[in-house]
Amino acid sequence: MSLRIENARPDQTGLILDFIRKLADYDQMAHKVAATEEGLRHWLFGDKSVADVVIAYWDAAPVGFALFYPTISTFSGSPGLYLEDLYVEPDHRGHGVGKALLAYLARVATDRGYGRLEWSVLTWNQPAIGFYERLGAVPRNEWYVYRLSGDALAKLAAGPR
Repeated sequence: MSLRIENARPDQTGLILDFIRKLADYDQMAHKVAATEEGLRHWLFGDKSVADVVIAYWDAAPVGFALFYPTISTFSGSPGLYLEDLYVEPDHRGHGVGKALLAYLARVATDRGYGRLEWSVLTWNQPAIGFYERLGAVPRNEWYVYRLSGDALAKLAAGPR
């Protein structure tokens, strides 16, 4: 068996959406997936793409993916990568696919001269937390993540200009 990681192509948008849905199902958030192939194609492969995607293959079969984008730290004055999503098919977990995806992203970050790779994990997801910590990742417990979306985002955007 051989493992390889390749940049995703526009014709794989359906596969990417399938991985996103599987990840959302695992995260107990399937009801929150509103992404469409058209939207993903626009934002991932269009003129104003905002993120990159890589696909992991076990022989010829796609078995996982990672979606990531650049960030910047104003404190350090340097860029980094943010891993938005990482998913590996259940039958291929524990075989090095997730580690290979993270190692690939670490190489992307270092090749670009970036100083860090960051991501979020749900507090209940102990298997993922253990996996990340075994790689040497450390939680950033001094920060809370906040989000504006939906009506709250629209209300703030419509406020005084």
